Amino acid sequence: MSKIPLPERGQPIDVQYMYQLADAVNSISDQVSSSTYKYATVDTASAGKQNVKTSELRIIGGYLDVAINTTVTVSQEISFSYSFKSDYKYAPIVTATPVNVGNTPSGIDVRVIISSVTTSNVSGVVKFGTGGQASVGINLIIVGIPN
Repeated sequence: MSKIPLPERGQPIDVQYMYQLADAVNSISDQVSSSTYKYATVDTASAGKQNVKTSELRIIGGYLDVAINTTVTVSQEISFSYSFKSDYKYAPIVTATPVNVGNTPSGIDVRVIISSVTTSNVSGVVKFGTGGQASVGINLIIVGIPN
């Protein structure tokens, strides 16, 4: 968007100048429109559904190694914990997906169970369904409203 030239002192204001001002204000209004598609809903456990502008959400994509070249047994659980760099106003929505880093049979047969989500941390366990050597990580998607 181009800048509107500033008038000289004592310069009469003409129609063209007023048109430029109105056009610039309308352009800004279009850019900051409060259309419904620019809002997101985060359903919090403590405060219910919260509607905020999408630009006001805090989204973190995280990764955590859980087991690297580790021998595991059937039904073994390995705990994990991931701290956020900044606090959220309410406990955020967290999705955890296992990653079979070592392409092993034990790494394919896993479940991720989230046990706790706070405003600054998520914790849980990875439970193995097959024994053997495993290298497993977790991808985390954390979405919430920042403080």
